This record gives sequence, C-alpha cells and structure tokens, in this order.
Amino acid sequence: MGAYRGLFAMPGVKGFVVSGFFGRAPMSMLGLGIILLISAFTGSYTMAGAVAGTVSVALAVAAPLTGRLADRFGQGRILVPLVLTHAAALIALMLCVRSGAPHWTLYVTGTVTGLTAVSLGSMVRARWTHLLGGSPKLHIAFSFESVADEVIFVAGPALVTALATLINPYAGLIVALASTLLGTLFFAAQRGTEPPVRPAGRHSRSPVTVPGIALLCGVFLAMGAVFGSVDIITVGFAEEHGSKGMSGGLLAAFSAGSMVSGLWYGARSWKLTLRGRFVRALLFFAVGLTPIVLIGNLPLMALALFVAGMAISPTLITGYSMIERLAPPHLLTEGMAWLSTSVGFGVALGAWAGGRMTDAFGASDAYAISLGSALLAVLIGLAGSGLLRASEAPSTA
Repeated sequence: MGAYRGLFAMPGVKGFVVSGFFGRAPMSMLGLGIILLISAFTGSYTMAGAVAGTVSVALAVAAPLTGRLADRFGQGRILVPLVLTHAAALIALMLCVRSGAPHWTLYVTGTVTGLTAVSLGSMVRARWTHLLGGSPKLHIAFSFESVADEVIFVAGPALVTALATLINPYAGLIVALASTLLGTLFFAAQRGTEPPVRPAGRHSRSPVTVPGIALLCGVFLAMGAVFGSVDIITVGFAEEHGSKGMSGGLLAAFSAGSMVSGLWYGARSWKLTLRGRFVRALLFFAVGLTPIVLIGNLPLMALALFVAGMAISPTLITGYSMIERLAPPHLLTEGMAWLSTSVGFGVALGAWAGGRMTDAFGASDAYAISLGSALLAVLIGLAGSGLLRASEAPSTA
C-alpha cells in the first residue's frame, strides 16, 4: 500500500478524489434501483427492465458528448447544470411511477435521466492526467481509481437492494440521488485541480477516429459483454443450484479478484510496454474465464470467478493509460468517456445474450457466451495491436 500514500499529498487531490467517489457511486445503483421501484409498483419486470435499459443506453450515448463539452468549456461549467437536470429528471421518474402515469412518461423521464447522468469517472481520470501526465505515478492513480470502481460495484447493488426492500421502494434511488447531487456539486467546486480548457479546431474530429482508440473501444465492447453476461448468468447458475441468494456472493468474488489485482498492479513498476501489458492481461482474462464453463458447484465457481476477475483491473488500467497517450490533449475527457461508453453498450448486449442463453440452454452452458466474448476481445486486441504502438510514445498530456 506504500505506493499509494504519496498520491494524496498534492493540494486539492483529496477533495476531488472523495467527491468523485461519492458522485459516481450511484452508477452501480441507478439501474437496479429503477428496476426495484418500478417492479414494486407495477409487478412487471419487463417494464422495469425496459426503462432501466433505456436509462443505460441514453447514458452510454451521452457520455462522449458530455466529455467533449467538459474538454471545450471546462468541467465546472457543465457539471452543475447537468447534475441539476439529472436530479429533476430522476425525481420526475419517481413521481410518474408513484402516480401511475402512462408508460411513455417513464421512458421519457428515463431517457432524460440517462442523457444527463455524468460520466464522472472519466473526469476524475482527466484530473489525474492533468496533475501527473508523464509521471510514473499516473499508473498508480489509474490503479487506485479502478479499485474504487470495483468497490462501488460490490457495495452499490447490495446497498440499493437493502434500502429498497427493507425500508421503502424509493429509498435506494433517493440515497443514490443525494450522493450524485452532493458529490458532483462538490467535485465541480474543486477548480484548483480542473484540467485547463485547451483550444480546438471548430470541426475537431472525435478521438474515436484515432485508430488505436477505435481498437480499444472494440476490445472494451467485448469485455463489457463479458460483464453483462456473467451478471445475469450467475444469478441463474446460483438458482439452478438451489441458492439464488448466493449470486451476490459469486459476483462479489468476481469484483474482489479485480480489486486485489488492481492494488497489486498499481504498486508495481513495470518494464513491459503498455501494449505488452494490455495483450497479456487480455490473454489472462480469456484463460481465467475458461474454467467457469466446466464447473458445477457454488464454492468452486466463486473461486473461478475470483481468479477470472483478477485480469479485469489490469486490462482497464492499461486501457485508460493508453487513451492518455493516444487522445489529443484537448479531447482527453471525451477519449476516456468513449471507453466507458463501449463497456456500457457491451454490458447491455451481454445481458441480453446471456439471458436468452440461460433460458434456452441453462446457466452452466450459457457461460459459453461469456468465454466467447472474452475470446473476441483477445482476437480484436491481438489483430490490431500494431495500432497501439503510438501509446508507447511519451504522453502528450
């Protein structure tokens, strides 16, 4: 842990790290909170899932645009109106559910909720890049943020479920809303660490047109499909083995593996190039997932998911590090947001495919879709690894 202590010595770092954590914590709570609320009032999981999916797709579509606006006008200027609009839209959604409003109103308010949800993780990483660009400490900072994301995805679903089922169907979303609003407003107020606005051409091209970034988006799309399919298939796997409640523990093991490896990965000094580390992490991800298609009991599955999860953080950390090298400096936040968007779309596709496979063939066989997605990520990464050579050059940030 000693490698991480020096990160927080710089002025203003603790402020944006803490506020950024609480501001983005609800990213693992929003979709599930909406499902729990709508299903409680309508009794329809189909409707609940459709509205939650609308929110997720809208968020994924809007993230790169939000990143571009942040690069062009500054994070502080866009965050305040965005988060206030997001809060108003989410409140409107909850009121529509409560009043039994027509179904189309749920989709409208859900769309606005997703479009105005802030991709705060990319903005936090952009601040780290502004402060540490070109320094070996940036690798440690990205590792820390990856671990923080895993903590959010372990704790968030459990918290929102407990609040919605034990207190009130609205409680989970209210806590998520308060965390988003207060965390984002406090984050926006941290002007001392905000990246400067860099001039860009009037018709500046999107960073996703950079071949290396486009390749990374393809890899992260496939990885997102792994995450989405594992989530839903694991619930079915636990139910098939007579303990649906264990699904949370199995998924926590998946994230715990990523947390452990993220801490270890960030504390090491690496001689391998970013490209070399990225390809090796992808290979380990696919190899680590192979046993899950062969396992037929819960304890062994928990161990297998933990091992497979250990490749997640190194892959994500290295991907963001390469974006820092590949993206034009004036479009850094947008470049990082494209990775989040790719994962988001992949999760949606993986959840859909995993659900259909589970219904058709059973959960144990459905894990083949997860392994197949991991192999696709490896194939894309290996086939296009030459496009990532530019990431071995010194940082332009």
